[in-house]
Amino acid sequence: MRQFAVIGLGRFGSSVAKTLSEKGYQVLAIDIADDKVQDFSEIASQAVCVDATDEKALKAVGVDSVDVAVVSVGNNIEASVLITLVLKEIGIKEIVAKAVSEEQGKVLEKVGADRVVFPERDMGIRVANSLTSPKVSEHIDLSSACSIIEIKAPKDFIDKSLKQLSVRVKYGLNIVAIKSIDETGAESINPTPEADYKIKALDKLMVVGPNEKIEKLKQKE
Repeated sequence: MRQFAVIGLGRFGSSVAKTLSEKGYQVLAIDIADDKVQDFSEIASQAVCVDATDEKALKAVGVDSVDVAVVSVGNNIEASVLITLVLKEIGIKEIVAKAVSEEQGKVLEKVGADRVVFPERDMGIRVANSLTSPKVSEHIDLSSACSIIEIKAPKDFIDKSLKQLSVRVKYGLNIVAIKSIDETGAESINPTPEADYKIKALDKLMVVGPNEKIEKLKQKE
């Protein structure tokens, strides 16, 4: 199971950290403000008060063992850039950084952020859900029991038609659209795929259905 660090426990960071923790993931919650850290002492796996621009301090609390680090100090541009640089130097596999402007986002990407987000207050939950599986690029809660996700086509779906797959019968889910990506990276969306459409290796599926069914689909290779 992937491990996460969330650096910066403002509204966005708190939402990400809380959602990941509720899903059972190990979360290292970090902030320079002790009161914010205290709020997460019983929510996250570990909550620490640390200056995240200090590489030695981050290593001391175990950041180098996480798979994904979320930098949520977007209002402090200098700090977010420095923290991203430090995380890159440490060797974190995936760095997700919050930005408050397009300019800041471009800088964060240049210094090593793998993904930049421009969140409103409620976006943290969506980002956290998408992070829990590297195959899922989007996760939107439609209700407490139902969601829609964008997911890479599982290996055993490739070269099979929608009719052959019979996803609704076998998995209790509906494929509502298919995003195709060609070898040049150009995308096209088919909002009404026919039953004889054959899934391609680079296809992404827009799937809707009960959350427990979606979680099972996420586990497929």
